[in-house]
Amino acid sequence: MAPIRMIDIAVNFTDGMFKGIYNGKQCHVSDIAAVLSRAWNAGVDRIIVTGGCLEESKEALAIAETDGRLFCTVGVHPTRCKEFEESGDPEKHFQALLALAKEGIQKGKVVAIGECGLDYDRLHFCPPEIQKKYFEKQFELAYATKLPMFLHMRAAAGDFCEILGQNINKFTGGVTHSFTGSAEDRDKLLSFHNMYIGINGCSLKMAENLDVVRDIPIERMMIETDSPYCEIKSTHAGIKFVKSLWPSKKKEKYNQESLVKGRNEPCLVRQVLEVVAGYKGISIDQLSATLYQNTCRAFFPHDLDAAADALLAGWPESQ
Repeated sequence: MAPIRMIDIAVNFTDGMFKGIYNGKQCHVSDIAAVLSRAWNAGVDRIIVTGGCLEESKEALAIAETDGRLFCTVGVHPTRCKEFEESGDPEKHFQALLALAKEGIQKGKVVAIGECGLDYDRLHFCPPEIQKKYFEKQFELAYATKLPMFLHMRAAAGDFCEILGQNINKFTGGVTHSFTGSAEDRDKLLSFHNMYIGINGCSLKMAENLDVVRDIPIERMMIETDSPYCEIKSTHAGIKFVKSLWPSKKKEKYNQESLVKGRNEPCLVRQVLEVVAGYKGISIDQLSATLYQNTCRAFFPHDLDAAADALLAGWPESQ
């Protein structure tokens, strides 16, 4: 049987927790290398590092350049869209994002524009009008770079889908990640033929969340951790389907052989796979193969071309 291969489409490696910093306090050394080692050993073979603002996107690209299996996004998260205007020159800020994205494409590292979208749960960070304005603006980044989009939708499905519909010809496709919406929200997203839905621990909290996820066709799904957030907790409805476990220790008793309690990390994307497969009643092998292909189709299309060429040439597909 082929080993399970997974791509974690959302890891926030720019977050302080991966540098050992929690609430401004240094609790342990930076440990991305140990985190990556666990991920590769768990069957993850690629990770997309999330950029959430211009500076963070630069850092995400720098991190992606440290390993051939790391990639990243360039964009501005809805809660941080004030940065366009606070920069003093929104157009110059946009051009800096575009230049960074183009640099990252040349390096073979930037695979999506994002994280962008709408978040009406956290309007205290950025008002809706500014969010909408710069969500729309970032479709121009996708159009200019021909990249897919890595999207965020929280408590904003109506406006989000309206803006998506108005800009449908400006982007090749994408994923609405960390999905926690209703069945109606799910169906709105699925009505866009080029949209995938990203599932993580936050998508699998309650029984009603599981019901919504169950009816996402696996051909339209991707998996992620959104680490260091969104872990699957023991109180979550899907916990009974989790089979893969790792030892963990509190951050104050840090040991690089163990996970940090309460900090999600990419190896745990395997648990997301297990819960989705368990609740849908399908095999992990079948699910992982389909999700892997979906992710390549959206973010790594050259790989699908290479695999198809290899099969046509009569060679076994390379691992």
